[in-house]
Amino acid sequence: MIRVLLADDQLLVRAGFRALLESEDDVEVVGEAGTGREAVELVRRTHPDVVLMDIRMPDGDGLWATEEIVADPQLAGTRIVIVTTLELDEYVAQAIVAGASGFLVKDTEPVELIRAVRVVAAGDALLSPGVTRRLIERVSGGLRPAPDSARLSQLTEREREVLALVAHGLTNTEIGERLYLSPLTAKTHVSRIMTKLDARDRVHLVVLAYETGLVQPGWQ
Repeated sequence: MIRVLLADDQLLVRAGFRALLESEDDVEVVGEAGTGREAVELVRRTHPDVVLMDIRMPDGDGLWATEEIVADPQLAGTRIVIVTTLELDEYVAQAIVAGASGFLVKDTEPVELIRAVRVVAAGDALLSPGVTRRLIERVSGGLRPAPDSARLSQLTEREREVLALVAHGLTNTEIGERLYLSPLTAKTHVSRIMTKLDARDRVHLVVLAYETGLVQPGWQ
C-alpha cells in the first residue's frame, strides 16, 4: 500500500486529490495539511511514502517544508512531489535542489497523477530528466557555490560518461544506445552511481552533475 499525504491550502484541491487517489486499491491517503508547518508535523507523525506538496501555503511554504523534511534523517523514506500551477516556477527548481523528487502541475491528467505517485513511491524520479535539466539550468547560477568536482573522484570514467548523459535527459535505453551497452547494463551503472554519490533518485543525479561541474548550463 502506498501511503500519501496531501499538503495544499485549498480544501477543494485536497478533496479532489483524495477522491482520485483513494479510488485506487494500492493507495491510501494518510493525512491532509493546509500549511507548511502542519505538513512537516504530519509527515513526522505518519511517515508517508509520498507527499504531494503545494508551493504557496501559509505558515511555512512548500519550499521550507521540503527542506525540513529532507533534512530529517528519520524521514529518508518519504518522497516529495511539488504540485504547482506554473510549470517552470523558479521555486519548483529550488525545491528539486532542496530534495524533492519531482513536480506536477495542478492541471495534470488524473491518470498521470496516479502514475506519478506510483513512480515516486518506487524510488524513481517523477519527471523526465530532460525537464529537470531545464529547470536546473534556469536557476543554476545562483543556487549553489562554485562546482566541487572532487565529489566525483570515486566514479570510473564510464560512470562519469553515464552521469553526464543522465544530466542531459537520456533514458537508460538511450544511454545504452549511445555507449553501446544494453539497457540493463546502463541501469546498473546508474544504480551504482546513485549509491556512490548517495543520491536519492535520478533527479538528484541531475542536480549533482551540475553542482560538481560535470555538465554546465547550455551544454549539449
